[in-house]
Amino acid sequence: MNKYVALLLVLISTTLMGQKQNVILILVDDLGYSDLSSYGGEIQTPAIDSLGAKGIKMTQLYNSARCCPTRASLLTGLYSHKTGVGFMTKDQGKPGYRGFLNDKCMTIASVLKGAGYKTYLAGKWHLKGLKGQDCLPTSRGFDRFYGPFHDYADFYMPELYHSMPEKGFKVNQRPGKFFASNAITDYALSFLNEARQEEKPYFLYLAYNAPHFPLQAPKDLIDKYVPTYEKGWDKLRQERLQKMKDLGLVNQALTLPERGLVAKVDNRNKDSKYYGKQIPAWKSLDSDRQKDLARRMATFAAMVENVDQNIALVLSDLKKNNELENTVIFFLSDNGACAEWDPHGFDDNPYPKNKLYKADELAQVGQEKTFHSYGTGWANLGNTPLQSYKHYSYEGGISSPFIMYAPQFIKAKKGFDHSPAHVMDLAPTIYSTLGATYPKEFKGIELYPLQGKSLLEVLKKDSPERVLYFEHEGNRAIRQGQWKAVWVNYKKVWELYNINEDRLEQNDLAAKMPELVTELSKKWLDWAEENFVELQKMSSPSSKMPTVYYRRK
Repeated sequence: MNKYVALLLVLISTTLMGQKQNVILILVDDLGYSDLSSYGGEIQTPAIDSLGAKGIKMTQLYNSARCCPTRASLLTGLYSHKTGVGFMTKDQGKPGYRGFLNDKCMTIASVLKGAGYKTYLAGKWHLKGLKGQDCLPTSRGFDRFYGPFHDYADFYMPELYHSMPEKGFKVNQRPGKFFASNAITDYALSFLNEARQEEKPYFLYLAYNAPHFPLQAPKDLIDKYVPTYEKGWDKLRQERLQKMKDLGLVNQALTLPERGLVAKVDNRNKDSKYYGKQIPAWKSLDSDRQKDLARRMATFAAMVENVDQNIALVLSDLKKNNELENTVIFFLSDNGACAEWDPHGFDDNPYPKNKLYKADELAQVGQEKTFHSYGTGWANLGNTPLQSYKHYSYEGGISSPFIMYAPQFIKAKKGFDHSPAHVMDLAPTIYSTLGATYPKEFKGIELYPLQGKSLLEVLKKDSPERVLYFEHEGNRAIRQGQWKAVWVNYKKVWELYNINEDRLEQNDLAAKMPELVTELSKKWLDWAEENFVELQKMSSPSSKMPTVYYRRK
C-alpha cells in the first residue's frame, strides 16, 4: 500500500469517529503546468508551495481542457459530457452539450450540504449556461455564492460580480480600489466566519478567475516582474526545465523541445502571420514588441502572485482559528496555459486584434480599462516542457499542477507522485475522506453513478490500470496505462505516444503500432457513445467579444 494512502486511511477512520474535516477546493483559471514555483516556475507562490511541501504533489492529474467542462467534471465526479457540459455555455441541443448541469448529476456542495456542511462558492461558476435560475450555484447545493457569471470579466468592474442570496449577508471587505481576486477572498473569509458562528463544518470552493484574461494586476507587482520577462521566453523555458530537473519533477536526461506551433483556428487566427507556424525566436522580435510582451507576461505573473497572497490570507485565517490542522485543501488549475490566439496576444477583441504598447503606454498594460492576453509564446513557456495548450488533448492542454494537503495525516514529502488521475476523482476523494455518501437518486431522479475514483485508491501501488478519456472541440484522447492515443481537430488522425517514456509527445508511434491504435480508438468510440460525445466538433461563435466583458476607453 502506498505510504500516502496509509496515512489518508487514518483520516477516514478519524472522520468516522466524529471529527468532521473542513474542505477547501482551490481552482485557478488558465495557470500553466510549470507556472508555480514548486513546479518549476519563476513566479513567487510561497503560500501554494507550502501546501505542496506538506502534502502530495501530483504530475499527471488530468483536466478536461477548458473552463466549463473541467468545472462540471470536478464538481460532479463524472465526465463532463455526462453532466451536459461537454463544451461551453452555448446550448447545442444535444445531451452532452447543453451548457448547464443536468438533473442526473449532483455537485459536491449538494452532497456535503446533506451531510451537515455549510457550502460556499467564492469565485467563478461558469456552469449556468442559458438556463438561468435553474443552474445557479445556490440551486446546485451552495448556501452562498459570490463571483462572476461571465466567461471572463474585468477585474476592476464590481458590477460584473454577483452575490447570492443578494441580501442578508455582511462581508468584511478590505479598503481601497476594487480588485476581483481580493474581493473573492474577502467573501470567502466572511463565508468561513459564518460557518464558525453556526458551529458547522464547511466546504469552500474557492474558484479564482485569475490568471485568465483580461490580464490585470496591481501595477507594483507588474513592475516587479518586468525585468524577469525581458529575458524572453526562450531563455526562461531553459531555466524552467533546469529547475524542474532540480526539483525531481522531470528526468535529468530530458531535452527541451523546439518552440511550439501556433494552432490553426480558422475563425480565430487565420489572418495572423503566424497561423500554423512555429512561435518566433525571442531575439527575432523588435525591441518594442519585446517590451510589450514582457509587460503582458509580467501582468500574468502579478495576477498569480496576487492569488497566492490571497491564499496566504486564507491559510492565516485558518491558523488563527485553529482550523489549519483540521482542513483538507486541494489546489489545481482548470486547464493548461492559454495560447489564444497568436504570439502577440490580443486586446479587447480576441479574433485577433492586437495593440502594440510603446514607451509611456506600457504603464497602461494591466490597468483599468484595458483587456489583454499574453499570446502563444508565453503559453508555451507556461506549459514547459509539455506540448500544446488549453483546448487541445495533448499533455499541455489537459495537465494540471495538483496539490492535496491534509496536515494531520500527511507529513512533509519530497518529490512528486506520477499516478495518472483526473479532476473527476476529487469528488469521490472528498466523499471517502469525509465519510459522506453519494446517493443513488436525488429529488426523485436517478443519478448517474460516479465515474471518478477516490485518490485513496488511485495512489495505491497495486491500483489496477485505468483508462481515461477526453474530448473537447473535436479533440480526442485516451490514456491506458503507459499508452496515449491523441486526435486533434486540425490534424484529424490518431497519434500514439508512450507517456512513460515520452511525456512530451515527440515520438509518434502510430505507424509502428497500428493494431494498438485501432484498439484504443475503438475503446474511445465506445466511450463516446456511452457518454453522449459527438464525433464532430461543436460550433463555436466567432463574433466580437460582448462589450460587457470589458470597459472601452
